[in-house]
Formats: sequence, structure tokens, C-alpha cells
Amino acid sequence: MIVYPTLELKDGRCVSLSRGRLESPQVWPLDPVAAARGFARDGAQWMHLTDLDAVDGDDRNADLVQEIIRSAGIPLQLGGGMRSRDRIEQWIDRGAGRIVIGTLAAWEPALVRELAEHHPDQIVLSVDVWQGQVMTEGWRKAGAFDPAGYIQAFGDTPFAGIIVTDIDSDIDEVDAQLGLISSLAAVAQAPVIASGVVRQGDDIARLSHIPGIAGALVGRALLNGSVALHEALAVAQPGPEPVAQLQ
Repeated sequence: MIVYPTLELKDGRCVSLSRGRLESPQVWPLDPVAAARGFARDGAQWMHLTDLDAVDGDDRNADLVQEIIRSAGIPLQLGGGMRSRDRIEQWIDRGAGRIVIGTLAAWEPALVRELAEHHPDQIVLSVDVWQGQVMTEGWRKAGAFDPAGYIQAFGDTPFAGIIVTDIDSDIDEVDAQLGLISSLAAVAQAPVIASGVVRQGDDIARLSHIPGIAGALVGRALLNGSVALHEALAVAQPGPEPVAQLQ
């Protein structure tokens, strides 16, 4: 299982949101570029970055995102405002390893299937769930989509992954989140990446035993010190079991 250390950017700063509330972000006092380099030093294979300003069409963080791509030392999975072919392919051309698509998949599913086919292992579907419905437009608008049916409608579209976030669960309701994520992993034909579930190292161990879960985004827990990245990576990718020597 891949652990994706995660940063969210707003006004050039690292932040965390509670249930997507952009108006009251928690701001973390760290340099995003240095943080990204630190993820690579700790052994991460990938990192995930969400540009929250880009959700509203604001490109104020574009240069910073580009600097992170250039200097992180690991591939970047990038989300935030990816609502046109031109924008998605622009960021692929600028070096993003993967692009995360949410709202556009609900608006133009045929286009998103085409993008996934033309960019193998570079398009990730984001499925944000609130009260049993798929949300769009930065968690602000509920669509008439059941999450399981929504995922099944994409069939065997060759996504690099499907990020599932249960917005509805309270911060301590990990069991409820795991239930939703495991049920969606059971119907998905692409590997599922869990989001918003990891509060401590034990949560990574639990995720690693759910069939179909191929990764986890870990953001706030890294930033507040609840989880150490090198320990999370060790849990997610344990070494081989020792083999007893024959006498």
C-alpha cells in the first residue's frame, strides 16, 4: 500500500480544512517546498497536493506548485480545479505525475474516460461522499449520484486510482469511514486510495488489510505529529517475514 503524504495549499500556505470549510482553514507554519523535500527524504514514493485556491479558478499558487514539482524529488499527484482538458494536460506537461479529477468527471464523464485512456496511469478519479451522495464543486454541491453506482458507471476506465473521501463522518468515526471505503473498493475496478481516514499509525495497518485499498492520503496527522511518515511507510510496506533456516 502506498502512503501519500499530503499538503493542501491556500494563499501559498499549508492548511488543513474541517469538512471542506474554506472559510476557516487551520494554517501550519511550514514551507511547502521544504515539506515536500522532507517527504522524499523520509522515503515516500509519491506525494499528494491539493490547490484549494484553484478550486475557485484562482491560479495564485501556480508558481509554487511548479516549484514543488521541480524540487520535491518524488512524483506529485495534483488536484484542485481540474475542470478542462486544457488545464489537465497543461499540468501533465508541466510535470505533474498524476492529475486528480472530481467535478469534471460528473459533468463530462466521456471526456474523463478519454483522458484516462490517453494518459495511462496519470488520471485519478476523486469521489467525495456526503450523506450518501457524490459531492462536486469543492464539496459544495450534491449531485444525484449514488457513490457505488457512480464508480461502477466508469467500469473499466483505466484510472491510476480512485480517491474516496467520506466527508460525512466526524473526525473520530474511523470505523464508519472504513465501512464506506471498503464497500466502494469492492465495486471499483481501479485501485482505491483512502482519504481522511488516517489519524494514527494503527489506521494505516487497518487499511492495509482491506481488499482493494492501494493507498492512503495522510495530511493532518503528519502535520500535527500524530503520525511519523517513516513509521507510516514501514507499516504500509513491511519487509519480508524472516524465514527460519533449515537445520
